[in-house]
Amino acid sequence: MPIERTALRTAIAVLVGGVAVILDSTIVSVALHELAADLNADVSTIQWVSTAYLLALGVVIPVVGWLQSHLGAKRLWMAALTVFLLGSVLCSFAWDAPSLIAFRVVQGVGGGAMMPLMMTMIMQAATGPDRARLMSTVALPAAVGPILGPVIGGLILGAGDWRWLFLVNVPLCLAGLFLAWRMIPADAPGRRVRLDVVGLALLSPALVALLWGLSNVSGGGGFAQLDVLLPLIGGALLLAGFVLWALRRRGDALVDLEVLRSRPTWAATTLMFLSGASLYGAMLLLPLYWQELRGETALAAGLLLIPQGVGSLLSRTAAARLMDHVSARWVALIGFVLVGVATVPFALAGADTATWPLLVALFVRGLGMGMVMIPLMTVAFIGLEREKVPHASIVTRIAQQVGGSVGVALLAVILATAATGNSLVSAFDIAFWWTVGFTAVAVLLSFLLPGRVATEGGAPASPEPALAPAKA
Repeated sequence: MPIERTALRTAIAVLVGGVAVILDSTIVSVALHELAADLNADVSTIQWVSTAYLLALGVVIPVVGWLQSHLGAKRLWMAALTVFLLGSVLCSFAWDAPSLIAFRVVQGVGGGAMMPLMMTMIMQAATGPDRARLMSTVALPAAVGPILGPVIGGLILGAGDWRWLFLVNVPLCLAGLFLAWRMIPADAPGRRVRLDVVGLALLSPALVALLWGLSNVSGGGGFAQLDVLLPLIGGALLLAGFVLWALRRRGDALVDLEVLRSRPTWAATTLMFLSGASLYGAMLLLPLYWQELRGETALAAGLLLIPQGVGSLLSRTAAARLMDHVSARWVALIGFVLVGVATVPFALAGADTATWPLLVALFVRGLGMGMVMIPLMTVAFIGLEREKVPHASIVTRIAQQVGGSVGVALLAVILATAATGNSLVSAFDIAFWWTVGFTAVAVLLSFLLPGRVATEGGAPASPEPALAPAKA
């Protein structure tokens, strides 16, 4: 059965604009050395080019649902994409490190609004089986962005100036704006709610503190550093405060945590956290393995990761079709098993291990990651009312973002700690075994996903309550 035309047009429009945001963060990561040299900045300063972008995401993501209720999805999408475009152009004209960091914040504000909104718009436009098939399209940049971004960034740096890392976003953003104007149907703002000022004052600083603390873990002291411990403790306390506040306010909270009473939603959210840890954590280890143990250049290491991106490309459509015949639970389970099994060869590898078996393993790992994302991004919204979809989108996005940061931080500490008492080969083996462990936990939790995604008629299945209903 063909996908409903309006839903397909919406998916195409948001994909073109969204791909620039997803690729941008990983493209820039390969250019920090060149940026430090050209802007006469030290490494600790230039790291804020990435950190400031990450923190801006943490500030904006929680307010996306409130903004959508006031502006409507189409207006908010085009406004956020315009802000991201403006930030990209400004970054290309940066004259020193502080100006570049400030302009990256502008980029992060636009990108932070777009990421959860992308899923919300697809889920609200599509129904039944269309959701899984459209998610296979929307998940494309999310699956291959972390893999292809460093390759594209390396090619741009090899051919020209670092400013083109930001200017490459311009045609994508302009095309995305045109398609959004022409293809996304106009929508009226939803039920307007007052801004939950207390919730905003708790949640946004909580995310900023957590992400900032985790980004500082790579320093010599690991989690024992004050600039890690203090933000993490403060962020955890603020987050706990927000949870208590949101449970009291229910539907009037900045992010309605009542959506987590649906078992599909909280199970998918937990697995999004683990998939973020597994994907982004491994994306720290894999390039380092090729460079530090195998002596490859940064560009060569990026090219060697292409099989993983190809695997993700090929499996995303297959996963959507497979969900028409078996449950989301089994698709996710198979995906996580493939990711875990394909990571084992790296946990056993040394400096002289043959390259081709590792490339095959990367391809299989990509197949698994592509299969995992489709059911998780689909089942998180099963049975939710339309006005609850933005809240579920924000919750899952936060889980994936924080999960990725936790994975990177933990594996950075594990690798550094293991390297002090072992050879570098053994240190990498230990770190990769931890990655396999993350995936094993995800395999077990996959059994909590629902057995079916849709009823025979194509309507979303009713959610299975995770908790007893709250008393009035």
